Amino acid sequence: MGLNQSEDQNRRLVLASRPVGAPGPSNFRLEKTDIPQPSEGQVLIRTVFLSLDPYMRGRMSDAASYAEPVGIGEVMVGGTVNRVVESHLDGFEKGDWVLSYTCGWQDYALSDGTMLINLGKNPAQPSLALGLLGMPGFTAYMGLLDIGAPKEGETLVVAAATGPVGATVGQIGKLKGCRAVGVAGGAEKCRFAVEELGFDACIDHYAEDFAEQLAKACPDGIDIYYENVGGKVLDGVLPLLNTGARIPVCGLISQYNATELPPGPDRLGLLMSQILVKRMKVQGFIIFDDYGHRYDEFYEEMLRWYSEGKIKYREQVVDNLEQAPEAFAGMLEGKNFGKLVVRVGSDS
Repeated sequence: MGLNQSEDQNRRLVLASRPVGAPGPSNFRLEKTDIPQPSEGQVLIRTVFLSLDPYMRGRMSDAASYAEPVGIGEVMVGGTVNRVVESHLDGFEKGDWVLSYTCGWQDYALSDGTMLINLGKNPAQPSLALGLLGMPGFTAYMGLLDIGAPKEGETLVVAAATGPVGATVGQIGKLKGCRAVGVAGGAEKCRFAVEELGFDACIDHYAEDFAEQLAKACPDGIDIYYENVGGKVLDGVLPLLNTGARIPVCGLISQYNATELPPGPDRLGLLMSQILVKRMKVQGFIIFDDYGHRYDEFYEEMLRWYSEGKIKYREQVVDNLEQAPEAFAGMLEGKNFGKLVVRVGSDS
């Protein structure tokens, strides 16, 4: 696979500069350092899988946000699934699989156990901890069930319907008796949403008559709009929202690379009037900040659904840490199909 992971050096991708607009390879720098040695109370972990997620674009910027930005020269942040190489920390042994939120884009890291979850010796599919059983699945589960509060017979519209969050939202909505209408980019993704994931319909947001197609697919209006895109999709959704509609907001990927507000009329007044007149609920959330205490509840339910074949999951794997910047930029443009992970090292 050409993973280039060695036993005597640590590759790390650091933030070289802050992007203006879309990020590119020049915003990252590959460094090679000695592998750190663990002290008492620490473990040394080796990365096998790295998760690539849209929120990382925000961490590359120094604009005020819900989390501190990555510093210039610091390792890029990201969830990883790792193997324990050496342990001087109770609860972790050599060979254990772990989920880490402090390692980031590098081969090796030390951990004192903070934000480190032991996945055991032989998880069936370790990378699931970065997708369906991790942050994206958790985001889909809590955003829809707690904020969206779906009821049988309601219409749910999901943006980015074949991504790791959107695909899961739509399938949970179907389990709860909703009519699920997806929005995705391109005919192939729309076919997948309907034929594989079970959506009732899926609209291509590249279509010139997108708004008309969406209205036709939602003859009874929209009761829940799961928002993770913004832009053109929100413009098409807004006139169709029913009284009492709920809008969980977990992301706005269409705006992440923007350097200024989009041209056109100011839609804020329209949005605010609709929120008032239709008594809509619009709520943003940060998954671990707001719902971290409910992770076990989510994990048990989602694992059961997946084991019973009620939830399907698609993953796209890119080989080699050096390919992460290009894959990340492509993801922000919608080029990925399913949960995007980088295989950094071997399983053994």
